[in-house]
Amino acid sequence: MSVKERKIAIMGLKGVGKTSLCTRFVQGQFEEDCIPTISNFFNTSRQFKNEDYDLIIVDTAGQDEYSPFPTQYSIDIHGYVLVYSITSSKSFEVVKIIHDKLVDMLGVANVPIVLVGNKTDLQFERMISIEEGRKLADSWNAAFIETSAKDDFAVKDLFHTMLLEIDNANNGYKNNNCVIY
Repeated sequence: MSVKERKIAIMGLKGVGKTSLCTRFVQGQFEEDCIPTISNFFNTSRQFKNEDYDLIIVDTAGQDEYSPFPTQYSIDIHGYVLVYSITSSKSFEVVKIIHDKLVDMLGVANVPIVLVGNKTDLQFERMISIEEGRKLADSWNAAFIETSAKDDFAVKDLFHTMLLEIDNANNGYKNNNCVIY
């Protein structure tokens, strides 16, 4: 059985929990006080749907509305996890800008993306409804999930959903018969 290698970039405004999601998924841990990330790589091997995967998760530095899209995140990436905090309207707006820059940079609209509303453990501070997140993801033709790195809620589901999105995109691509004259 061959091992599928998948490289996933996780992007969003600083402080939305990108590193916490990666750490929870790969190491099974949650750290209350997280140091801002410049850029980091997480490697893990997983089995999903009877297939073996080697995952490289690129934990990016926090982006804002003024950050140029880093070109290194447009090369050899199979899928993108765009994260906002359900407690931050700004992070929700920034994730839209990141998406637009991503589509611009790649030149295609149907990129495997999972939109993630993180920090569901802070329901009492919620500013972005589930419906708003789902509606945005639908407009992008992307998957949507809410998570809590702190409570380990749906973190594995997030990465499994990303693998499904990547495989669906690859299968759709392979099935297209393209003839150039």
